[in-house]
Amino acid sequence: MKTLYLMRHGQTLFNKLEKTQGACDSPLTVKGIEDAKATKQFFEEHQMHFDHCFSSTQERASDTLELVTDQPYQRLKGVKEWDFGIFEGESELLLPQTYYTDGSYGDFFVEFGGESATEFQAHVVETLKKTMSQVSDDENALVVCHGAVMLMFMQSLFSMEKIAKKISFHNCAVLKLTFDNDRFEFVEQVK
Repeated sequence: MKTLYLMRHGQTLFNKLEKTQGACDSPLTVKGIEDAKATKQFFEEHQMHFDHCFSSTQERASDTLELVTDQPYQRLKGVKEWDFGIFEGESELLLPQTYYTDGSYGDFFVEFGGESATEFQAHVVETLKKTMSQVSDDENALVVCHGAVMLMFMQSLFSMEKIAKKISFHNCAVLKLTFDNDRFEFVEQVK
């Protein structure tokens, strides 16, 4: 059985300023850097090792990964953050306050130059399955990505209601999943 550790990047300037940050990027804050270093220490204290490391192609994710481990890693375009179109860099207050029943924005962002929830979720799931298919049995992989990536991936496994009860997608959150027979199973929130 293979193990996937899915991690969100550290706090960024846009996170701190509550600006929408999807396809655009902003640097890690001092807190983001400190939290990533604390996550490295957490991994070391719990003797967690990774046979393979992967990152979103966005700087906030790769910068976080480089603070968490010195291991070489591969960048994955398929776990980039959701593209929010013209809402990028704008206040989060401009985002719609009502969600669809599955907890997503559905196709809301398409008319504003962004991605639909369905397309976004499909490429995230496909990328993670393809990545884990290349990992050998009994190996661990770390993938550093983004909050919406983690949310939409988890929605492919179970309901929003269950997610809300079990999972937090805070900066530097780490989820543990297993991958066997082309299926993911959520184990626990590690950090």
